Amino acid sequence: MEDFRKAIHIDQLKRWRRLGRRLSITIAILFILLVIGWPTFKWFVDYIWMNTLGFGNVFTTILSSKIILGFIGFVLFGITSMITLHWIRRVYLNQFGSHQVAAILRKKKAMNLITLFISLIIGLIGSVIVQGVGWEVALKFLKHTSFGIKDPYFNLDVSFYMFVLPFLKFVVYVLLGLTIFFFIIEIGAYSVFNIYRDNRLAQIHMGVTLIILGVLFAVLHFLSIYGTVLTDSVNLFQKSVVHGLSYTDKLINIPKGYILAGVAIISSIWMILALTRGKIHQMIKPIILYISLLIIGQGAAVIVQSFIVSPNEFVREKPFLEHNLTFTRAAYALDDIKVKEHPGNYSLTDDMVKRNELTLNNVRLNDSRPLLDIYNQIQTFRTYYKFNNVDIDRYKVDGKYEQVFIGARELSMDDLPSQAKTWVNRNLRYTHGYGVAMSHVNKVTKQGQPEYMMKNLPPEGTFDVKRPQIYFGEEDYPNVIVNSKVDEFDYPKGEENETHRYEADLGIPLKGLNKVLFAISEGSFRMLVSDQLTKDSQLLATRNIMDRVKKIAPFFEYDEDPYVFIRDDGSLAWIIDAYVTAERYPYSEPHAKHENYIRNSVKVMIDAYTGEVNFYIADPHDPLLKTYERIFPELFTKEIPEDVKAHFRYPQKLFKIQAKMYGTYHMSNLEVFYNREDYWEFPTEKYFNKDIEMNPYYMTMALPDQHQEEFILMMPYTPKKRQNMIAWIGVRNDGEHYGEMFVYRFPKQKNIYGPQQIENRINQDSVISQQLNLWAQGGSKVIRGNLLAIPIEDTVLYVEPIYIESSNETSLPEVKQVVMAYGEHIVMEETFEKALDKILSFVDPDHKGETKADKDNKKDQAKKEKEPLLDSETILREVSQLFDEYRDALGNGDWEKAAEIMTEIESHLEEINK
Repeated sequence: MEDFRKAIHIDQLKRWRRLGRRLSITIAILFILLVIGWPTFKWFVDYIWMNTLGFGNVFTTILSSKIILGFIGFVLFGITSMITLHWIRRVYLNQFGSHQVAAILRKKKAMNLITLFISLIIGLIGSVIVQGVGWEVALKFLKHTSFGIKDPYFNLDVSFYMFVLPFLKFVVYVLLGLTIFFFIIEIGAYSVFNIYRDNRLAQIHMGVTLIILGVLFAVLHFLSIYGTVLTDSVNLFQKSVVHGLSYTDKLINIPKGYILAGVAIISSIWMILALTRGKIHQMIKPIILYISLLIIGQGAAVIVQSFIVSPNEFVREKPFLEHNLTFTRAAYALDDIKVKEHPGNYSLTDDMVKRNELTLNNVRLNDSRPLLDIYNQIQTFRTYYKFNNVDIDRYKVDGKYEQVFIGARELSMDDLPSQAKTWVNRNLRYTHGYGVAMSHVNKVTKQGQPEYMMKNLPPEGTFDVKRPQIYFGEEDYPNVIVNSKVDEFDYPKGEENETHRYEADLGIPLKGLNKVLFAISEGSFRMLVSDQLTKDSQLLATRNIMDRVKKIAPFFEYDEDPYVFIRDDGSLAWIIDAYVTAERYPYSEPHAKHENYIRNSVKVMIDAYTGEVNFYIADPHDPLLKTYERIFPELFTKEIPEDVKAHFRYPQKLFKIQAKMYGTYHMSNLEVFYNREDYWEFPTEKYFNKDIEMNPYYMTMALPDQHQEEFILMMPYTPKKRQNMIAWIGVRNDGEHYGEMFVYRFPKQKNIYGPQQIENRINQDSVISQQLNLWAQGGSKVIRGNLLAIPIEDTVLYVEPIYIESSNETSLPEVKQVVMAYGEHIVMEETFEKALDKILSFVDPDHKGETKADKDNKKDQAKKEKEPLLDSETILREVSQLFDEYRDALGNGDWEKAAEIMTEIESHLEEINK
């Protein structure tokens, strides 16, 4: 009976072992599928998407670099883990008898499996770390381009600091982290029963690790020598006035790097000898020596900086200040800025106004923030339409160069009624936005609303938009399926809706394997089984344009303000500014965190209908871009269509960075630069009733030494802690002059009013301030718009729109007044023309007192006198029809529509009275 029970027990154990083995295999397979299978699946899906857009090679370049580095990381971490674990096991078996160690250590086959499993885990972790951090660094190192500029101390090309040094540090830090990790494991393993004292194998193992650590620390100290040109820190506690190599770096930190590199190797050899001789206490001495030298080095740097440099800082740092000045100007492309003198005269006359009519006709009276609210209330028509942004651009209108506001009417899926959020509606029917709204920057209606150039559905106005559908935009669009059996909603038309069929072929074809893959990727079983899909159906994926470009080229930094424009063929497209940036330009001061080099070398265009993406090279001479071009040769498009190039804008973000840096680095005299005696800063203005730092703004104007108006991005400067305007900086945006920067300096002995001084004068003007207070007390909200400083030839004019918004929740901000300042004169009038006329009456004795508005009225009157009288009966019939519509609107409680109809009735009656 006992034997039978034993037999049963053995059978059960065998069964449990078989079950355990199968379970282990199953878990291992699931683990492999999870770790390897799912990323592989995602890569395959992403490749199909990228290849559909023509960027398959970009994807494979990045993926292959990640796979190679991942394999290297896996082998490096996995093999070293296996060697370390096998060595530790061998030491234990050598040190102890078979009866003294755990049974599992004696089983070679089991230990091999355990070691293999642990090594695989560590290898996978190493693979993720190496490929995740190192792929871009490695590609830049392998394909880097020379800058042709050498640093003045080490005589190395800038490319060494930008591409070679980061790669070397990456390799060293990976190896150092790995070595320290295993050294800690060795200490823990060999501390048991003091194995490291007696066992030669353990001593050899730890000795090898120590020498590797010593070499790596030595390399790190050696590389830190070159790091002195990349920072302003001279020790843990102090910073130098110089960004880059300084006096203390040259005297202390560079020699310290060489000394510590040698000491690191000597210390490791010392520790190995002490370990092998059993003199463990001797191992502490090199560690103490090494730490002491680190402390002494820091102390020496503090002493030199405090007692040698600081008492005579300018003399000590003078040569290094020059390097800092020269290289920072080069890093931010400030070398080519043309500096000119502006007399700041008070010479405004009628003749000057006539000569600069186009400039004055493009003075911006609307601001984008209140304008966005107006667009969203007046031009959306349905709750599911939305304007995300209103951008400023320029177009040729009737042969004249005109600045405009433009916004895209996008579809917001979140604003669909809840009952309409079905799978069919979200994925097949509601697929795109529709059209744009455009308005003059300088014209408003009598009600203070923008005067539209493009409006309504379908779009009507100045331009012929032939493809108004917006499938790709700034909204957080879900992926949709086009060319299904469901007609796509186009735009509302009366009681019915117009429909559309997607006509491009840049979507992902949903047939065969694609359909299965993307159904899994989308997590949509409906996509797989829906009878609404056809053989022509396509998936439009990643439709948010920012997500789209970041997915294609994640190595660029992108501007957060894309803008839409109308192409010559009537299609709509977006432009996004892409920046190439770096953190290791020698001697250059960072503008944010560690970033000290930036260029807008790439312009990205995304077709709003097809989703086609083009990366245009805007600055072919940029060495950093050349490096990316060598890595991804098929990413870029060199030939830029003229209608696209005509809408390139110099980005405000880059201009603001450059202008801020130039505020310091315009000083060429080293002593003035050291003392920051002539530091320029951005002025403040009152905007939306708050004092804020002024932002750069676009102007259509003729430069003082030019006769042709052009699109300019500009910013005034004021001296530090002063409010008068000392200069203004601008950049050209048109044609072959794109990107040319310039500065006009005002005389230092003359006071030129700055924006905040004008704001203060508005507040102090008894008539203007009283009127603004009366409006505010009457329940309305007074909004101060952007104050614009407008250079005209040798003088400067200031303009600020005033918005009035009633307390009603549905009310819109309206431009009701225009404040204009010139010299000692400041006025507020209903229109820009009236304000200018009043200013001219003060400053030009020959002014005739006839405004542009008066001239336009005379022309209209003369035209009407020549035309035959309108048929009064026809007008009265129209008024009668409108009055019926007015009563219906009142009966339905639609007060806004009733008000619009009444305004139209009044205009008809006025026409009869004329």
